[in-house]
Amino acid sequence: MKHTIVLAHPKKGSFNAVVADAYAKAAAARGHACELRDLYEMGFDPCLTAAEIPGPQGFSPREDVIAERDRLKDTDVFVFVYPLWLNAQPAILKGYIERVFGMGFAYGRQGGGNIPLLTGRKMISFTSSGAPTEWVKQTGAWDAMRKLFDEHIAALCGFDVLDHVHFGGIVPGIRKDAVERCCETVSQIVARHF
Repeated sequence: MKHTIVLAHPKKGSFNAVVADAYAKAAAARGHACELRDLYEMGFDPCLTAAEIPGPQGFSPREDVIAERDRLKDTDVFVFVYPLWLNAQPAILKGYIERVFGMGFAYGRQGGGNIPLLTGRKMISFTSSGAPTEWVKQTGAWDAMRKLFDEHIAALCGFDVLDHVHFGGIVPGIRKDAVERCCETVSQIVARHF
């Protein structure tokens, strides 16, 4: 089974990077293949161009998107790891989804609508915020994010959503033992699903 971990945080050694690494180690320990796609390290351009938008004249994904789709085509599990900024995913991740998981890869046209092209694949997300998880839920941000990102992307692509784990209260100077407990949670989630 191949897991592709999509990391969207600009700092090396960030909490999100540690979570991505913990996930990769836990999956590898179960004999699964993992590939990390660190969007900032890749210098991924999140800006969709006019030529990439499907229309009556067709559309043309750029070379970076074509190459990325080729890397992802045999992925069984898509793992998204990102912080919440303004209670949403970072712009680079939204741009990645718009450009890479677009027409011809994640969905296609059939009749007057779209059909998912990645059915049977799995999706799991790990997010973090400085705000406590309870606050994120009480304000409605959690439900909005789950509806707009998890549920919509899953429906569009045909993914089975396995889980969305949120770590709240992730602030500068967080203690090492707190980070280790979060990594243990990641390992337990991997064990539960795989």
